[in-house]
Order: sequence, then structure tokens, then C-alpha cells
Amino acid sequence: MRLDPQAALALGLLRLCLAQVNFAPHFFDNGVGSTNGNMALFSLPEDTPVGSHVYTLNGTDPEGDPVSYHISFDPSSRSVFSVDPNFGNITLVEELDREREDEIEAIISISDSLNLVAEKVVILVTDANDEAPRFIQEPYTVHVPEDTPPGSSILKVHAVDKDTGSGGSVTYFLQISRTLSSPPPNPSPEEGLSTLHPHKNMQSTKFAMDRHSGVLRLRPGTTLDYEKARAHFVTVVAKGSEVLTVAAMDGDRGKPNHILYSLMSESDGAFEINETSGTISITQSPAQLQREVYELHVQVTEVSSAGSPAAQAIVPVTIRIVNLNNHPPTFYGESGPQNRFELSMYEHPPQGEILRGLKITVNDSDQGANAKFNLRLVGPGGIFRVVPQTILNEAQVTIIVENSAAIDFEKFKVLTFKLLAIEVNTPEKFSSTADVVIQLLDTNDNVPKFTSQYYIARIPENVPGGSNVLAVTAVDPDTGPWGEVKYSIYGSGADLFLIHPSTGIVYTQPWASLDAEATARYNFYVKAEDMEGRYSLAEVFVTLLDVNDHYPQFGKSIQEKTMVLGTSVKIEATDQDAEEPNNLVDYSIIRVEPANVFDINAHTGEIRLKNSICSLEALHNITPSGVYTWSLEVQATDRGSPSFSTTASLKIDITDTEMLSRSPMDAFLMQTKDNPMKAVGVLAGIMAIIVAITVLVSTATYWRNRKSNKVLPVRRVLRKRPSPAPGTVHIKWLKFNRTKAAAKFVLQEDAPNENCNNHSQGSPPPPRAPAPPPPPGMAPSTAAAPWTVPTVSGSLTPPQPQHLPKPKALGSPMQSALVSELRQKFEKNNVASKAYF
Repeated sequence: MRLDPQAALALGLLRLCLAQVNFAPHFFDNGVGSTNGNMALFSLPEDTPVGSHVYTLNGTDPEGDPVSYHISFDPSSRSVFSVDPNFGNITLVEELDREREDEIEAIISISDSLNLVAEKVVILVTDANDEAPRFIQEPYTVHVPEDTPPGSSILKVHAVDKDTGSGGSVTYFLQISRTLSSPPPNPSPEEGLSTLHPHKNMQSTKFAMDRHSGVLRLRPGTTLDYEKARAHFVTVVAKGSEVLTVAAMDGDRGKPNHILYSLMSESDGAFEINETSGTISITQSPAQLQREVYELHVQVTEVSSAGSPAAQAIVPVTIRIVNLNNHPPTFYGESGPQNRFELSMYEHPPQGEILRGLKITVNDSDQGANAKFNLRLVGPGGIFRVVPQTILNEAQVTIIVENSAAIDFEKFKVLTFKLLAIEVNTPEKFSSTADVVIQLLDTNDNVPKFTSQYYIARIPENVPGGSNVLAVTAVDPDTGPWGEVKYSIYGSGADLFLIHPSTGIVYTQPWASLDAEATARYNFYVKAEDMEGRYSLAEVFVTLLDVNDHYPQFGKSIQEKTMVLGTSVKIEATDQDAEEPNNLVDYSIIRVEPANVFDINAHTGEIRLKNSICSLEALHNITPSGVYTWSLEVQATDRGSPSFSTTASLKIDITDTEMLSRSPMDAFLMQTKDNPMKAVGVLAGIMAIIVAITVLVSTATYWRNRKSNKVLPVRRVLRKRPSPAPGTVHIKWLKFNRTKAAAKFVLQEDAPNENCNNHSQGSPPPPRAPAPPPPPGMAPSTAAAPWTVPTVSGSLTPPQPQHLPKPKALGSPMQSALVSELRQKFEKNNVASKAYF
């Protein structure tokens, strides 16, 4: 599958990041007693000569790059060692003195020029018998009465040897001294030391020294005499590392020969004897003694005056080592002594859990204080703790989880610690170590995490369906199936997009058609989920880049406008593209008839007459026909790439202000000629006002009638008619003065004849109008009963019969019938109108 450039760039950056990962170098840990590695638990005797090569730093880089070594010290301490940066050889450059500094702290480091790893180490300085005993106070002066009893203690001296162990033990003895009759004026140490040379072979026998306690006593059987000797000068020698003194005497009492001492048996080089004094001394540290009992044979040889050996004698000497500290602490497993213990466990165990898979016992076979030692873990701090921490002789070792969060498979596949057991109160500080190796097993304890909290993509709006948009990446540090990530997409803006569940590539739907003009930006969420439902989210923002895919559009293809001299007309086209410059339009005139007298602003679309055209006369000179209507073809072009254009026809009527000032209606028509919709709007507004007024009047009338009891009944005024003379009945019709139609019809009744008609004999009767209808609501009555007619308020003048013209006879009976019918309808209308008054 061919990736788009953006996806290929993302993958390339990921490979570059992985390629640039450089792992740090590290030291080798070769354990106690090794002379190369990381100086863990390294010790050095204090009598090591300056300039000696004492250790070699050794490490490696995972990428195989060359490494360099460095060592540094606290600014307040001495720089005891130096290191060769290329080979790691450490050289002693300062003298060591355990009595002044028994531990040296240093920082060693290894570097591959990109990464530097530093470790803090402690170098133990072991003791050597390099210190002479020193008296606490000297010279010692004591006043002793001359009558002091023999055997009495006179003085106790004390000397201190700063060495430890047997090297720090002190023994005391007396050297030869001389007796003076009177003390020197100013006794000095030199004079005291001069007693080492006997005077006249005389030895002082009055005093004795306890070689262990340093107590000076007066010998038994001796006395002091002030008159004979007022002062006695005694030289006490304090000496270390002596075990015992063998004394031999020559049997010859007169002139005894000189005696020499020597050791006959093999003492493993642990002891030596002074050939003249017979003093046996230890030659090495007690920690190096391998036996509790040593059987020695001392040979004494008599040397004759001629210098040749004479008689010899051999005496056995037994030396028993008491409270010997010769066993370091030792770690044991289930099958015996063991210095490596391994265990497999899952990451993030509960806090306080005991590592039950480890069966460790530690033991020191010495006795008493020599069997007391401390136990601690050496390695990454704060993860585990060990109990007990102080042990006497033997104990079961328990390791407890201290920090569960730090036991993380993704950080450490293997955890390595050292169990260190070191003696507490012994000068030798014996110690031993055991490696504890913990193989961690993975669990699903991590949530997939995206490399970024949000992603931004920009794509052209005309990309085809199924095109790649971007690639998102989430990482789950867990291994195996727990580390597999499945991607999904959701959100309101995700309808047009899909995501590959394995690769995280986001692409458009196959049917998707993107349009920046409709929606320019989309945002949605992507989810990374592992097999157990742990997930994380990231937000995606997709911006569509506008493409010039729309033509400029005029409102109408043919437009008509009126231009007043001195003013301009404006054309306008719109481009539906979303962004500039695709939606910016420029205008131009392509063709003009009958002549080009216009200029156009390319940006605004305003069209004006050229500056040379100032009046209609100038136009008349151009067009003698007197027609002031021009036809133009204008073009609108966008600024996109590629560019699109649209043309339209435009008619312009040119006039001046005098023609527009003839009447308000003319002005209005001229103003609305270019915009007919304006006139339509004005008319629609006038009609709306008329309708609103009509509705208001109708509503007011309706509510007024409701307040006056709605529809009132017909009101009638009944008036009694005077009784007419017998045999004479006159009926008169009244009319309203303002009614013109009623004047045409005048009703005149003659006195009835005996035949109840108005016709004379011998002549045909004229046509008569039908009788008026009876008054409403009135019951019929007999001729003798009085009757009334409805009347209305108003001014009614009955016509005088003598002045009324006689009606002309109608030409035919049909015409008379029509006239009668019309008069009857008119009267009905009048009666109906009277009911409302």
C-alpha cells in the first residue's frame, strides 16, 4: 500500500526517533574480592605504597561505543586516587591512614560521550601494624617513701597503640637503668635513655614491671634507702605485637656464653622470634590466622666466645588463639552455601508482600561479638527492605516489598540486588555478599497512550474519497496481547472519516465529498484501546484547504441600470469559494455599444463615464441618434489559480438631474427603474397599511356593537290614526326628500265608489300599483277596526293633490307592472331602513 506524503513523513520521523535512542553504558559488577569492575565493597590496606595500581574500572556500552572513566571526590576530602580515562586503571596517589580515615567515599563514572552514569562507592581502608605505642603521659614522676613495703605498686603507665586487633596490643618491660647518688640538676629524657647503656655492668634490680598491665612494683625483698639513692631513673618500653618471651640461661655461672633463639617448627609464617631476646611476635593480622592452636618449637643455641655454636636446647611453645575472628558471614540456600539467589514474580506485587520464593540463611561461625553483623540490601533504593538488619550468629533472611509502583516490568525486566553482611564491632570488618536476581513478569497495567494529545491535519477540499488524512500513534508498553492497540473513531465530525484499527491511519470515507465552503473544519476523537478495554483519547482537527472550484456569479445575466451624469452605477458578482484569493473578484468591460464612454473600477465594480463626458450634449455628439441607452458586456474574474470568469450583459440609461426633477412621481420612477423590487416593496407597504387600517376600523365597529347589546330589535312607533269620514279613505305615501327615486312615484287615492274602484264608467281603469304590504307584526283586522301604519322620525311633507302632476299613462300594461314592481321594492327598502332609526 502506498502511503501519502504526510503518513510517510510521520513514519520517517518515528524511525528517526527510534534510531536516535542511545542506551547508557554501565559498569560490570564482579563482586567482592575482584580487582576490576565497579569497586563494589573494595578494601585496601593502609600500608599500600603510593603509586600502586590498586584497581581497574571496567564497563561497556550497549551500542559498542568507546567509553571513558572518571573518578571524583568531595571537595572537602582528599583526592586519594587517580584514574586512566581510557583504560580505567586506578592508582593510589595519597598515603592511607586507617587511624585517620577508615573509609573513602568516591564517585566513579562511565561515559559514552552522550550518556554519563555515575555511582557512589565506599572504599574500606584495612588496618596494618604501622603505629608505635605512645604513652599517655611522660615523663612519669612519682614520690615514694623509703619505707615502702617490698612488692608494693608504685606507678601504672599506659601506652596506646592506634592499630586494631593484635597490632594494637601493648606490652611493657624495663630497660637497664643506673642509680645516682643525687639527681641531676635538670633530668631530661635523653638522660633517661642513656640508661640503656649499663655503667660498670650494673643492673637495677629494685623494680619490676607487669608486662600486661603496665604496673611498676617494688621487687620483693628489696628496700629503698633515701640516704643511698634519692632518685631512681627507670626506662619503660611499650611494645606491640608481642606474644611471649622465651628465656634461657647458660648453666655456666662464671662466664655465661651468649644465647641465640630460633624457631624450629613451621608456623605458617605467622610468628617470629627475636634471636637475642627470645620474644615471639605475630607477623600478620589476626584475621589471617587460620588455626586456633599453633605448636611452636624454640631452639636455644649457646655461642662460645670463639663465635661457634656450642650446646643447644629445644623447648615446645603452644600458642592458643582466643576469641579468634576468622569466619566471615556466609549465605546459605537450601542446598548449602550459596552466593546467588533467583526468583520470578509478577510486577506490582502488594505493598508489604514477602518474597517467599527466596530461602536465604546467613551465618557467622565466630563467637560473641565477632559473630555480630549487619545485613542490608545494596541496589536500587526504596524498592525492597530486608529483615532482620542486625544479626548475631545466624538468621533467616526475609525480603519485603517496600515500593510496589517501582517494581515495573516496563522499566526493569530484571531487578538485581546484593545482600551485604558486614561485621559490626570487629577490626577486620569481615563481609560477604550474595546476589539476588528477580525476573519480573508482565501484567496489563498500562493504558495505551497517544504520542500527542491532539493531531492537526490540513488537506485540500477536492481530495478523492478514501484518501489518507493523517496517522495517529498510541503506545502500550505492555507486552504480548496486552500491548496490542486497536484504534477507533467517533464524534460529531467523524461521519466523513474512517480509521484503520491496526495502523491508526485516518482516511476519508469512499463516498465522501468535502467542501470547504460548506464545512471548513472538522474535529473528532480517536480512541486507542487494548484487549481489556483500557483506553485513551486524542482529539483530531482537520482543516480543509480551499480550492478555486467556483465561478463568480452575477445576480442577473442581463441587468438594466440608470446612470445620472456625475454619478456611478455598480455591478456586483459573488464567488462562493471559502478563502482568499479564490473568492476575490476583479471586474472588466469586454464590449460596449454604440461606443465606449465608460471606465470601471476593477476591484469595486463601479462604472463611471469617462472624464471627458460631462453632459448629454457630449453624448449626443457621440450618438447623433439621441439614444442614451448603452449596451455593455462585463466580466467578473476571480483571483484563484486557475482563474475562473463569468460575463453578463448590462444596459445603462444615461440621464441628467433636470429630467429627474420634473415631478416626485417621475423622480421616484427614475430612482426605482434600476431596482424594480424597490417599487414593489413601496406598493406592498402601502397596501399593508390600508389593510391594517381596515382591520382596525372593522374591529372597533364590531366591539362597539357588542357593547351596545349586540343587535337591537326593530323599533316601531305606533300612532293611532284618526277615524276618517264615513265612506272616505285617503292613503298617502310619504317619501324622503333626499331620495330621488321616490319622487317618481306619487300615490293618490280617490274616494272609493260604490264598486270599490277608482275607475269611471266608460273608461278603462288606469294601472294600479300593488298595495303596500301590511305592517310587520300586526294582525289583520276588520274594516271597522282602527289601524295604524308605521312611521319614522324625520321631516315628511305630504304632497298636495292639487299640485301633483298626473302620472302619464304608460304605453302598455307590462310597463305599468314593471313600474309598480320597482316602486314596491323601493318601499320595502325604505321600510327596512326605518327599522334602524
